Amino acid sequence: MAQFMGQLAAFTGWRCSPGASPSALDTGGYVAALPCRVTAATGRFHGQERRRCGRSSAVRPASSARRRPLVSHTPDIVSTTIESADGRRRTGAFQVDRPPGRAARAARGDPGGMGGSGGVPRVRLPVAYRAAARRSVRVTVAAGAGFYLFLYGFGSVDAATYALFAAVALAGLSHIPGTGRQRAALVARLLPVCLLLITVGTYLSVRTWTATVGMLVVGFALAFSAVGGPRLAGAAPGLQLMYILPSFPPYDPGSLGGRLAGASVGIVFLVLAETFLLPDPPTVPYRELAARAADSARRCAEELTGPPYAITAPTAQEARAASTALRSSQVPEAERPAGPSVRDRGLAHTGLATRTLLARLTAPPQPNPGPAESEVGLVVLRAVRDTARETADRLRGRDPAAGDAHAELLRARTALAAGPDADASPAALRRHAAVLELADAALAMSTAAAIAVRGRVGAAQAAPGRFWYARMRAPQLWWRRMAGHAGARSVFFQNAVRISLALAAARVIAGVDTLPHGFWVLLATLTLTRTTVRETRSTVRVALTGTLVGALIVAGLFTLVGTGIAVYATVLPPLMLIAFTLGPVKGVGWAQALFTLVVALAFAQLAPATWQLAEFRLLDVLTGSAIGAVFGLLAWPRGAQDELRRSMAVLLRGAAENVVATTAQLAAGGVRAPVTAAPGHRSLKHSLVMAEAAYAQFHSEPKGLAAAHPSQDPQGSTGPREPADQDGPQDWQATLMAAHHTLWGADRLLVPPERIVVPPLELEPTAAVSRLGDRVAGRMLLVSARLDPSGDTPQNPVPLRNPDFDGFAVEPPGAPRVYYAAVSWLDALMTDLERITGEAAPPSTGP
Repeated sequence: MAQFMGQLAAFTGWRCSPGASPSALDTGGYVAALPCRVTAATGRFHGQERRRCGRSSAVRPASSARRRPLVSHTPDIVSTTIESADGRRRTGAFQVDRPPGRAARAARGDPGGMGGSGGVPRVRLPVAYRAAARRSVRVTVAAGAGFYLFLYGFGSVDAATYALFAAVALAGLSHIPGTGRQRAALVARLLPVCLLLITVGTYLSVRTWTATVGMLVVGFALAFSAVGGPRLAGAAPGLQLMYILPSFPPYDPGSLGGRLAGASVGIVFLVLAETFLLPDPPTVPYRELAARAADSARRCAEELTGPPYAITAPTAQEARAASTALRSSQVPEAERPAGPSVRDRGLAHTGLATRTLLARLTAPPQPNPGPAESEVGLVVLRAVRDTARETADRLRGRDPAAGDAHAELLRARTALAAGPDADASPAALRRHAAVLELADAALAMSTAAAIAVRGRVGAAQAAPGRFWYARMRAPQLWWRRMAGHAGARSVFFQNAVRISLALAAARVIAGVDTLPHGFWVLLATLTLTRTTVRETRSTVRVALTGTLVGALIVAGLFTLVGTGIAVYATVLPPLMLIAFTLGPVKGVGWAQALFTLVVALAFAQLAPATWQLAEFRLLDVLTGSAIGAVFGLLAWPRGAQDELRRSMAVLLRGAAENVVATTAQLAAGGVRAPVTAAPGHRSLKHSLVMAEAAYAQFHSEPKGLAAAHPSQDPQGSTGPREPADQDGPQDWQATLMAAHHTLWGADRLLVPPERIVVPPLELEPTAAVSRLGDRVAGRMLLVSARLDPSGDTPQNPVPLRNPDFDGFAVEPPGAPRVYYAAVSWLDALMTDLERITGEAAPPSTGP
């Protein structure tokens, strides 16, 4: 028995009690229902919750075997004793759901370790292959059904061609993020656009110059439509192909009916396949991520309302995890709220406000100075807790509990802003200023969530400055989004110019040289041109290799088979399955090789083909890739790598200007009026739009490219880089949060709900707040210089906080509440800067 227990410990990684004697099967329920634990590093059980230990292990009584789902191996039933949390021991027979070790697999006749029975292995594909295989099945069914229906059922070559390429373009060549049903909904809405593009391309193909001008205009418009979000950006390549395919001779308007019919059927088949065939596993919506973050904020606020008035370590860790989950790099592309609509903007605003609230809660105000001075602050914290709960319920589509937590928080915040007595201590004033920060962040989160869920209907409580978009209609928001990106500093504009010029040049060359199957030239230019010259060069080299391999196989196949159309018709469907499964996973080389085979077998059924078709394919891909490489070199060759740093640097410089202007106005006093935005905010908001766009494109580019051209710091070491799985040492979204926080704080200090006259600060508070504002603005400029790709970085980096000069702790005599509110705001901005550069220390937590 001792030997068996030793083997069990080695097998499971658990610390069992070797002296315990096994007993009969315990059928009294889950052992996790007791306050017990498995005493090992692999995991633990506590409360009523049963968690997995290690990567795939679990414990349960053997009597529950009939309730467990089918797994790829037979569970082991072991009798052992485990220790409970209070030191008691529990003996019983338990199932071990853990993949068996090598010795156990061999003993059960499964030496290969594939989890099969009877020596037959069970193969489980990796996640990437499973996702690609599901999409491949849908593309093959939709494209193949339309192609064979029109070609062999109705004898229409034009309709068959367009049925095939419509499905392949919008599913195989496009990358529309989301689940199958989400893609189906978008493709269905794009059907009229596809038919319009086919019609325009058919009529403009009468001359090379008309087709080229059309390609320039259509190419720019479709590429620039990426400002509408990741789904439109992903569909743009497929829509480009809907114009490219009919824009080549022969000029035959009479075939337009067949072309439109084929494309319509192919797209309808694709919509049906995406909707009903092999549904994708659901992803976590951004609304749910924001709701979880709001729940975390509620728990933090709950702990701050009672002794010891501090955040415990587990709660702080949970809050940081919830905040990180809202970063764009951690959110599935389809779930990112990147569109220009009211709801998308509101949801993005909810995420930023929730992250701000969590950051403020995990760096909470000082402990309560006393019951009399802190009661109003505790009321606000309780209202923050209730508002976070209400926000989470609203985001999950549930009716909030009775009462209006948002209104209660607004009343509590107003009472706190009315201020404590004139003889309140500086500690109380400082604490109240910090609590006001929490209240404002919670109010912003609640308002933004209402807009995200209810649209313009939920904008009744929205302030006109911070939530400027809340009452605008969709055409206005789209116009503002496009107008904001109509400039050379926008990455969307850069991409649109690059691809439209490359496609127009490819159309001219294909038309002048009368290249056979000239649309392959444009297809290669479209699919191989990247946003950086280095990526384009690497892609082209691999693509040409893959195309050469595919062309050689095609030439050999056509030489051996000849005109055996039946062979091509039989081989095409399984080949499409393989091509659209391996291509997205194995890379562009495999994709080009397999796609060369697919188009060759398809064209061999449309018209007699010889081995020279492979030669034409290779020549066209070579021409198109060369054009893409040239324009990738000439037009913004670094893509978003430099633009992100430049836009973030400009953003921080604008924020520094606003900090100085705000502290100066605060010290001078004067008339305060409820305006839409304080002076200087318009330019900062525009910089914020540009930075957000560059940040979005940055995550679509391979992160290895950033490391290939690292910025150099003054010591000669490489600057911060962006690993593939995170934003890197610099939290780029924290830079966006700092800009938002600059705007919000300035509005809170300078834009009152009604017109008032504010007296100027006294001499000492004026000097203190001005000195502190200048210091924060100076540190913003230093961080801006570190981010700027121009390399003009100070030789000796200065730490953001200087212990020898702590202006945040100054308490000038006679300082009013607004002084401490400004100090709290500036201190929070300094914390944002520390988060940007990675210098922020973990927040202190309670027990």
